[in-house]
Amino acid sequence: MSASAMSNRSFVTNIGIYAYAAGAIALGLIGIAWGDFASSWQLVGPAVPARTLLAYFTAACELGAGLLLLWPRTARAGAALLTVLFSVFTLLWIVRALADPRIYDSWGNVFEELSLVIAGLVLCAALGPRESALARRETQIGRLYGICVVSFGVVHVFDFPGLPAFVPKWIPPGQLFWAVTTTVCFFLAALAILSGVLSALAMRWLTAMILGFELLLWLPKLFSTPHDHFVWSANGISCALTGACWVVADSTAKTANRRAMAMHADRAVGSSA
Repeated sequence: MSASAMSNRSFVTNIGIYAYAAGAIALGLIGIAWGDFASSWQLVGPAVPARTLLAYFTAACELGAGLLLLWPRTARAGAALLTVLFSVFTLLWIVRALADPRIYDSWGNVFEELSLVIAGLVLCAALGPRESALARRETQIGRLYGICVVSFGVVHVFDFPGLPAFVPKWIPPGQLFWAVTTTVCFFLAALAILSGVLSALAMRWLTAMILGFELLLWLPKLFSTPHDHFVWSANGISCALTGACWVVADSTAKTANRRAMAMHADRAVGSSA
């Protein structure tokens, strides 16, 4: 999808890019308000020189990139900038993970950041020239998102003893049910995405689930602990993860629709012959 094509499409069909932009804008505004990185997701230690200045610079880049995504002519530049930024944080977590590879928490953060990178690359491919090498690999890049979803499920397994406590008590049929269900759904979604079987449907349900985490888990915490930087950071990251999933879901749905149209055309030709 080129920039000109994007400008001709409706808000509904472009909603993934707007959700991704909203996540970047949220991270930028939170970073500017607190003068800090999104703890503990953006791994920049206190000993880093000019850390506060870097935090403001990063936040400004996130905010600027998010705004660039809102206009067709600048959307690809915004996607590229976010891809670079999230790649840096991914690399920082890889360094941490390799330092002690037995601790999966660090690997979990690697794949969370990587999911944001993949979404950025998918957008760069979708918004670029149709005949470019990157555009031709949009589907393959999006399928890599399934590896991140496997990691999301593994994190749930490792955190399972305390996982039910994160589920609001008022949601029926119970906290344990949703802890088990969301864990299983991550693995089923990953299988669908990596295999390409029902991947579009899986991505839509996965987007809804991750959005549900934001609306039911993290957003209410802003009202109970409005002065907690960690809670604000968690909401920013959660919005970004939701947007990233939505971007890949839109791309996957576009691929599925294109294949369905090709099959329909082939059947029409066959029947006419």
